[in-house]
Parts: sequence; structure tokens; C-alpha cells
Amino acid sequence: MIAVVTVLGAFLLGYLLASRFAALMTYAVAYLWAFVFQTLYLLLDSLGPGATDPAFTPGEFPLSYGLVTLGVFLVGLALVCLGHGVRGRWSARRDRTTQSTVSSR
Repeated sequence: MIAVVTVLGAFLLGYLLASRFAALMTYAVAYLWAFVFQTLYLLLDSLGPGATDPAFTPGEFPLSYGLVTLGVFLVGLALVCLGHGVRGRWSARRDRTTQSTVSSR
């Protein structure tokens, strides 16, 4: 679920929102909502009486889960910054084109 939020939302938020801070915070809130939902879903599945292949083993700290989700979060932050950079380059190119068109008249 967090991967879906990252893939579908991170770049678009960076591209569509003019403020990088607003884009990063919006992504962080969406990611944290998905993270809590996914963790609860996996935890309840692991604690259920009929869990044949649980995501978490009771009594063990899920360090690998934490590292993977941290990696997904960092990739999402990078995608937000990439989207914001693409927007900035696109705007600068459009402004240069507009200025050269206006000055040539």
C-alpha cells in the first residue's frame, strides 16, 4: 500500500504543487496514513488464530519491515523533489520562450 501511494502520488505532488514544502508535507501525511493502515492490517493478520504465513513473527522485532518502509519513504521524498525540479525547469523554459517571443515583436 505504501508503495502504491509512493508510485502514484509522490512525483505528481512535486510537479503539481508550487511549494516544495507543501508537496513534501502532503506526501508525508499520505504516506503515514498508508503506513499505519498497512502496519495494522499486517499486525492483525499475524495475530489472528488462523495465520498460516504471518507477516510478523510474534516475539521478533520486524527490523526488515522498518528498513524497507524507510527506503520506500526516502524514494518518495526523492520523487517529490524530482517532480518539483521538473516543474521548475519546465517553467523556466516556458518563461524563456515567452520572453523571446515578446521581445522579438
